[in-house]
Amino acid sequence: MRKIIVNGELVSDHWITVHANENGEITVPENGDVLVALETWQANKDALVAHQGKTGLLLNGDAELEDFSADLDKFDLIAVNFPKFADGRGYSLARLLRERVNYTGELRAVGDVLRDQLFYLHRCGFNAFVIREDRDVEDALNAFKDFTVTYQADVHEERPIYHRRPA
Repeated sequence: MRKIIVNGELVSDHWITVHANENGEITVPENGDVLVALETWQANKDALVAHQGKTGLLLNGDAELEDFSADLDKFDLIAVNFPKFADGRGYSLARLLRERVNYTGELRAVGDVLRDQLFYLHRCGFNAFVIREDRDVEDALNAFKDFTVTYQADVHEERPIYHRRPA
């Protein structure tokens, strides 16, 4: 089983990605936790709600909150795909999920995710990371120690540095 980072620790990824066939239909496993694309969720919502495991939603960075925010309580995981290292739309989507619609579940960065991004992804609200296959996931854990001070506000610290009291 593949190792991923969740809440700063290496864990085994037990989620099963379910893809729709050419007719848009899916075969949902009887139990187990499944991850589906937004279009698959929209076309197969009843079957996914009825299955005996958890359900996760896989989004692209251009997803609109209005397309899925009414169903947020149905998702234990939201994964945001980064098709390219330089595609920053997922950062904005993470901030919107955490701050605008108060999503509190697992928020996972997937796709072309590299160690250099992890510190910043975490600041935007991601708490789980699937590192690109050709990279060392254990080394990626060190990314969270790269910086000890942040100047700007983020999802974890709402005040910029000049509004924080010294420790």
